[in-house]
Amino acid sequence: MRDEFVFHILDKHHKQLLELVEGCPEDKRKVVPEGFINSIHWHIGHVLTVTEFHVFGLSEQTLVLPENYQAFFAYGSKQSDWQEEPPAWDLLIAQLKEQLNQIHELLKDKLEVSVKENFLKGENFGELIVSTVLHLVNHLGIIWAMLKVLK
Repeated sequence: MRDEFVFHILDKHHKQLLELVEGCPEDKRKVVPEGFINSIHWHIGHVLTVTEFHVFGLSEQTLVLPENYQAFFAYGSKQSDWQEEPPAWDLLIAQLKEQLNQIHELLKDKLEVSVKENFLKGENFGELIVSTVLHLVNHLGIIWAMLKVLK
């Protein structure tokens, strides 16, 4: 039951993210509205990058995203610091979808498996996923607000 719940909330909020950004006009994706630090494009890459780090990195699994994603989208990064073009929007969206599949494939029936001590204080895969969902929900709210402002 617990595994079903954890995957359900991950899938639910992941779907909300994809539906929300689907409505973002192409000319608004890299715009940083007044009162915000980064664009919706940055937030999409950030969710992708941080999810990989939280779920795969902290559990010592193989990372699949290119290393340069850290420079673009890691904690503390800003779009204003970009020295080159970031990964394309469509690529990030495709990677978000694939990442969700990877999480399901890798962690099906393994949510109770212990992970090493980490800053999230997650003791197993399930707790790392729950922390990731909380992070995702935070960015859903920011993206929603940004879309309202950008209209």
